[in-house]
Amino acid sequence: MRKAEITRTTAETDITVSVNLDGSGAYDNETGVGFFDHMLDQLARHAMIDLTVRAKGDLHIDDHHTVEDCGIAIGQALAQALGDKRGIRRYGAFHLAMDDTLIRAALDLSGRPFLVWNVDFPTAKIGSFDTELVREFFQAISTHGGITLHMDRLHGINAHHIAEAAFKAFARALREAVEPDPRLEGALPSTKGAL
Repeated sequence: MRKAEITRTTAETDITVSVNLDGSGAYDNETGVGFFDHMLDQLARHAMIDLTVRAKGDLHIDDHHTVEDCGIAIGQALAQALGDKRGIRRYGAFHLAMDDTLIRAALDLSGRPFLVWNVDFPTAKIGSFDTELVREFFQAISTHGGITLHMDRLHGINAHHIAEAAFKAFARALREAVEPDPRLEGALPSTKGAL
């Protein structure tokens, strides 16, 4: 069963995450940050993973710790659910169009975290949400999930569309990468002997 549950508690946040890589895209996310919940819902639905997040953070300061720490916990849960990664496709890539926006996401579940981020925003806020936190989330999930991740905004003028397309593009690339590859027959998708 490719499932995991992570609890992360610090002086700034208290977070529980559960994932099921072989789910149906069901989601139940409550972080106290409305726009971020919407993005996590998109991640679950389009990756076809079941995702539940419960977060209590120091929102009286700002949303930064909550968003970043959720990225950490989700990354850890993904890594745990993937186990030794035998039989998965490992790589995923997707171009996602959303109205004015086109985002490209490409990733490798290599165990070697690296983020290349070429996604800029025309505004500093989406409602009350800081757009710079989108990068913080993907940095955290990349680092703690052991994911090499390249994200590029090819087009886009609306900040909401850019953020949402980024989450959806990542989700579709992740969906491809975590899927079992029937041709591998459970073998490791690497010549190194370990990922």
